[in-house]
Amino acid sequence: MSQAPAVETPFRYDAKLAGEIETRWQQIWAETGAFHADNPEGDLAGPQAAKDPYYLLDMFPYPSGSGLHVGHPLGYIATDALARFQRMQGKNVLYTLGFDAFGLPAEQYAIQTGQHPRITTDQNVENMRRQLKRIGLSHDLRRSFQTTDDEYVKWTQWIFLQAFNSYYDPEAKNPSGKLGSARPISELVEKFASGEKSTGGKPWAQMSAKEQAALLDEYRLAYVSEAPVNWCPGLGTVLADEEVTNEGRSERGNYPVFKSRLRQWMMRITAYADRLSEDLDTVDWPEKIVTQQRNWIGRSEGATVHFEVAAGQETKETRLTVFTTRPDTLFGASFMVVAPEHPLVGDQQATEEELTVPTQWPAETRPEWTGGYATPKEAVAAYRAQAKTRSDLERTQGEGEKTGVFTGIFGTNPVNGQQIPVFLADYVLMGYGTGAIMAVPAHDTRDFAFATKFNLDIRTTIQPGPEHTEGAWTGDGVIINSANAEISLDGLNKADAIAKITAWLEEKELGYPTVTFRLRDWLFSRQRYWGEPFPVVYGADGRVHALPEEMLPVTLPEVDDFRPRTFDPDDANSSPEAALGRAQEWVAVELDLGEGLQTYYRDTNTMPNWAGSCWYEIRYTDPNNSEQLVSPANEAYWMGARTPGGAGGTDLYVGGVEHTVLHLLYARFWHKILFDLGHVSSSEPFHKLFNQGYVMAYAYVDSRGQYVPADQVEGSEETGWFYQGEPVEREYGKMGKSLKNSVTPDEMCETYGADTFRIYEMAMGPLEISRPWETRAVVGAYRFLQRLWRNAVDEYTGELTITEAEADLPTKKLVARTIAEVTEDYQQMRLNTAAAKMIVLNNHLTGLKQVPREALEPLVLMVAPLAPHIAEELWAKLGHKESLLRQPFPVVTDESLLEEDSVVCVIQMNGKIRGRLEVSPSISEADLQELALNSEVVQKALAGREPLKVIVRAPKLVSVVLPKE
Repeated sequence: MSQAPAVETPFRYDAKLAGEIETRWQQIWAETGAFHADNPEGDLAGPQAAKDPYYLLDMFPYPSGSGLHVGHPLGYIATDALARFQRMQGKNVLYTLGFDAFGLPAEQYAIQTGQHPRITTDQNVENMRRQLKRIGLSHDLRRSFQTTDDEYVKWTQWIFLQAFNSYYDPEAKNPSGKLGSARPISELVEKFASGEKSTGGKPWAQMSAKEQAALLDEYRLAYVSEAPVNWCPGLGTVLADEEVTNEGRSERGNYPVFKSRLRQWMMRITAYADRLSEDLDTVDWPEKIVTQQRNWIGRSEGATVHFEVAAGQETKETRLTVFTTRPDTLFGASFMVVAPEHPLVGDQQATEEELTVPTQWPAETRPEWTGGYATPKEAVAAYRAQAKTRSDLERTQGEGEKTGVFTGIFGTNPVNGQQIPVFLADYVLMGYGTGAIMAVPAHDTRDFAFATKFNLDIRTTIQPGPEHTEGAWTGDGVIINSANAEISLDGLNKADAIAKITAWLEEKELGYPTVTFRLRDWLFSRQRYWGEPFPVVYGADGRVHALPEEMLPVTLPEVDDFRPRTFDPDDANSSPEAALGRAQEWVAVELDLGEGLQTYYRDTNTMPNWAGSCWYEIRYTDPNNSEQLVSPANEAYWMGARTPGGAGGTDLYVGGVEHTVLHLLYARFWHKILFDLGHVSSSEPFHKLFNQGYVMAYAYVDSRGQYVPADQVEGSEETGWFYQGEPVEREYGKMGKSLKNSVTPDEMCETYGADTFRIYEMAMGPLEISRPWETRAVVGAYRFLQRLWRNAVDEYTGELTITEAEADLPTKKLVARTIAEVTEDYQQMRLNTAAAKMIVLNNHLTGLKQVPREALEPLVLMVAPLAPHIAEELWAKLGHKESLLRQPFPVVTDESLLEEDSVVCVIQMNGKIRGRLEVSPSISEADLQELALNSEVVQKALAGREPLKVIVRAPKLVSVVLPKE
């Protein structure tokens, strides 16, 4: 007997229908400019600018060659949902996305594929745009760009020139009214020329042009300097401190990093250290991120102290300067330590013959101080060579005892005149502080170990606690053994002793109070091809000349070979060679820069990829402005302070926690320069910051330790896991190409539709928490949307099935409560709980014989931010002629619907639950107390007696303390 054919359901919501709906609505949105945000003025001006602005920003993405996996859109879907919600709240929402397309990742990918980085970058951007469009992100694409666009490069170079042509004046007021501001370098020239500010040598008018330029370079916010740098042979370039991991390796590629010394562009970010730290109080950021930024900036208060080099010693430096946070312990300083690169012993490039250390050991040198070497020169040269092969982390945090050699030099302790030996040790870094420390072994564990090894004096200057038995006392206490003929610190506490000794040092010109920072100036040069060229040229005398604005942008030349030279990653003695140096026709250029036609030479380094990502949030507000960085009116509308005295910036910035230091710190620095110079009205670029979590997934490793494709692994917890018949080990990690555990959004959209993918991503858990990906669980979101569809549409005919009849009271109450709670969830970015509450409401409607319009329409509007395509389709089927994109979000008009019918009140007696009452949620404490005391269970327990105490927490608790029997 043959079976009857299955009844077809042509209007069933499945992946095919979802795809058709999504394609159609994406086309409608594009054709109608549905997501356009209007500016107050300029080419993007429009009536929406009369509304309150809301600026929502995702962190600038790098267009990966491998495309997106499902972890990448996590933040994008969340911000898209919020953008759609805010439009429904009546806001003019700026929401777009560009691409951070310069830098090492793009160049390395191009090298791997054998193509020019512009080709691969453009291809990657196009692929990412396609994937983002497929999931329905509501970006205003008129505002999108790449950092590689010539017009964007022009303004990146223009900002660099603002820094180059500015200096930091600590006495000038910035637009916030506080001291400290960037000012045009021309003002500094006027001060030097008039004598208002000393040049420290020749009068300004008597200095040559080269001398004047060198003096100004000491003040410019962008300057060229020969400084210690992080040289990474494996990447063929130098790196900023922030691009080096705690293990002393490159953040990208995990190659070893070594200290070298090169002439490089630097950014004087240290001038802004105080403001970068203090202004964290003006932003709404997670406390963890604020703490990490403050720690990186590393503000310390203390004193700078001068130790004169002992008489009779011929050294390059006549005194040794240290910074210490504990000048109160100066009387206990019994030796000093300098970094191997310190100028006291000759600069880093000095040969053994050029070292400025004694040729023979001093007569008073103890035998163990020589380290087994015949002369100080031999000891210093050998130790410097050894230190050069070690990373900063190995030097400062490595296991085992700290090593060092005696330099043959003595310094004079300024408080007691004692001559103390100066050692060379690689645990002191030239890049931090002054590159020299005073050692107080009685009160520092590391100094104590060093002093013990070399049999150096240990003098206690802080009274140890009674529990102290041996080793260094590192706690606080009363100052002892700290007096000379002019000053005594004995008996003082730490704070008073620091204040007293610092004042004495300043009076004697032996030191002065100092605030110092861990933060170092930002290394801004890269020896790579794929980056923004510097908008400067060099004259025959080596002077830097800024190019005039009309010559911008300076674009990259086309070269046959853009690859950097290949180095042995472990070769610390190699040196960078810029790829642009091969483009000689581009490097040498004839220009008239006011001194007649001359041959100038371009810089063969390029800017780091951080340059373009330092200011993209500003350009989004006025992306096509060819006359200005940004229109003041447009910038103020989108980024100006919303409240008097506020810092301004984007309303919300969403991105990964991995950018805690690098991008956020650099962007704030550039923004403050522009703020000081009057180009922007906000003192901070990002007002509120939110860090989303990661998508995690299982990965599988074979017997060789190699990852295998996770989607081709079979097995279970019981049987074990197998790849091509061979057993593999399962582990858990961040989804990504390297672990071969990626799932693409394309796969999810093809199998379930974009709206299902969006709902699942948001429903997996709190946005800020990393969550596991489980493809099989996506079906739950799929079924939710199928039920939503069936609640409105007949799957066989496609006809609307709702009723115009009034909803019953339980349905009205559930709709009202869902509206109130989902509204709050969207505002707080609790998108997982918003989805859960809408699922509850939808399930309730599924149980009705016919769904009332008054219940379904609010649900469709609430669903729209998370699943916009199906919501638009249902809204149209409900008879609405216009998109729901800017329809008002549902509100509860009858507050009584939010009241619960009753709640359960617990009755406790002597701390134990003895009964329950059903009461009105709005019951008063007096009424609740009377009701509880008159209840049968309490009356029986009291037996006519009065309670000792009654505690009422309306409407859910009454606690009665009974009298003793």
